[in-house]
Amino acid sequence: MQEKEYLDVLIQSLRKKLVLLNRISVLNQDQKEILQDEDAGPDAFDINVRDKGDLVDQIIALDAGFDEVYAHIKALMERDHSVYEDQLEQMRELIRLIMAKDASVRAEEQRNYELAQRKFANVKKQVREVKASQKMVNSYYQTMMRQKPGDSMFLDNKK
Repeated sequence: MQEKEYLDVLIQSLRKKLVLLNRISVLNQDQKEILQDEDAGPDAFDINVRDKGDLVDQIIALDAGFDEVYAHIKALMERDHSVYEDQLEQMRELIRLIMAKDASVRAEEQRNYELAQRKFANVKKQVREVKASQKMVNSYYQTMMRQKPGDSMFLDNKK
């Protein structure tokens, strides 16, 4: 493979990474809506997280391939960079776009993390309240079961 073809592979890899980051951004928006929806169940959240994980795995694989190809042609690019200036400029622009999108995705992730923390804290509070209510109901039921039929809790049995 010629050096120009290697650079084309690198550019293609950067474009694909940008597409994947855009898809993660869309999933982040979906996740935000899931976290803000009081009626959303945990399944929707789990699917969203799994889908984002798959995209992240693809990005990691792309980065590994990019690094491998770049290492192969790095010396040539440094030596004859003027010959490949158009492709290098495309790569620079794609890297700028990727860095901006990456920063945006990280900010979205942080906001969603905070939303998730609040939602999970609210769910924990609801679980505690349900447990307390169940405990009161069980206590009442046990008290009522110990009473003899016809006995009144409010009647003074002293004579």
